[in-house]
Parts: sequence; structure tokens; C-alpha cells
Amino acid sequence: MDVSAISCPFLAIALMVVSSGSALSQDIREERVSFDAGSSSATLEGAITGYEIVDYLLGAGGGQTMSVALETDNLSNYFNVLPPNSETALFVGSSGGSEWEGLLPDDGDYRIRVYLMRSAARRDESARYSLSVAITGDPPTGAPAGDAKIPGTPYHARGPVSCSIGPAEKGSAECEFGVIRGTPGTAEVHITSPGGERRVIRFTDGVVSSPDPDVTLTFEKRADEWVIGINDFEYYVIPEAVVYGG
Repeated sequence: MDVSAISCPFLAIALMVVSSGSALSQDIREERVSFDAGSSSATLEGAITGYEIVDYLLGAGGGQTMSVALETDNLSNYFNVLPPNSETALFVGSSGGSEWEGLLPDDGDYRIRVYLMRSAARRDESARYSLSVAITGDPPTGAPAGDAKIPGTPYHARGPVSCSIGPAEKGSAECEFGVIRGTPGTAEVHITSPGGERRVIRFTDGVVSSPDPDVTLTFEKRADEWVIGINDFEYYVIPEAVVYGG
């Protein structure tokens, strides 16, 4: 029996699948976004079908804040936010939801990538959406000297901080964090809670806040550390060095 005669048709099918998948991954349309004079926001209307993807490009400065909100008629329609010259997303909509606000780590073009989940794309579903985008704050004029990012991430530093959950003694466990720093005293700390949730804590000239509207945040300064409470149930101890570097 000629084995090659049997194998070739299957090889041809495999090559067709790989080729098709590669073509679909290239189906990205780019659109440059500009704000009207005197405005720092815009609302974008669009539609996608199947594997179509739209990248909205916005120029912004490191240390500014971007906010994005998506309204859509398809629950499988999401957006990601990608920093300049990187495919490592600052935000992934399929796990984070339909709204995001965050401190930007670098100067350059950011991409808001609108897409359908693969299962919906396979069914050739469509989505009509409205995307609200805003960029606020002035670009910083002096980020900490030598404060380079960790390659492949948006963070200037990563590591553990003391944390606790429930009635446990404050700071009795460790939680992983990543920090994006702006001008001295301005930073956004991303923490994985003891329960596995992602928390975002902002520092602005000694004031601590959270962009999450469902979070009640309290804080106090103890020597060179902040003790931060979330919903009177989670507690984090953030050293000054996380915010300022060094």
C-alpha cells in the first residue's frame, strides 16, 4: 500500500486549516482616533462580523489616564487595551468586563482592540457597538529617573506585598503586585487579592483611591507604609518604595 497516497490528502487539509487560521488572524482594521478641539473624549460607533477586528489608535502620554466603555448588542463582543509597540494587553475585556480606566505607562499609540470571542466569530455572528474613550491628565514632565519597565510588561516593578483577608491579622499573608509609575507620588498598583481578584489602587500625591465603583477604600499612612482596606475585608500594606521607586 502506498502510504504517501493516504497521507497527502490529510496533509493538504491540515495546510488549509493553518492557512485559514493565519488569514483570519490578519483581519485587523486600523482606525485613527482624534478628539474635537477642546475635548478629551470621543464616542465611536462601529460594527464587526465574524473574525473582523478593529484597532482604534490613540496617541497619549505616559502618566495620563485612559478610560474606555463598550456598549454592544452582542454579549460576546469585547475590547482589549494594548500599550505602544506591544501585544501584552493592559486590559483584557473577556475577563475584565466592558469598562476600564487606567494609568498609561508610556508615550505613544495605544490600541483599543474590538473583537468577538472565537466561539461567536466561528458562528459568523455580528455586533453593533458604541465605544466611549477619554484621556485625561497632563503628560508628566519628569518620571523617576532610570525607572525602566520590566521587559514584556507595563510595570516598573513587580513583587509581593503584605496582605490579609477577613479577620486575619493585617499583613499576615503575601499578594503579588505590579506598579505603573508616573511623576513622583503618582502610581497605579495592580494587586492579586488573597481571593484571586484583581485590585487596582491609585496613589496621587498622598491620596489613595480605586477606579472600581464597587469598592469602598480606606487608607492610613504609618511611617513609610500605607495600610489600605477594601470593603473592610481585604487589607494591603504598600511601602513607599513601591510608589516612588528605589
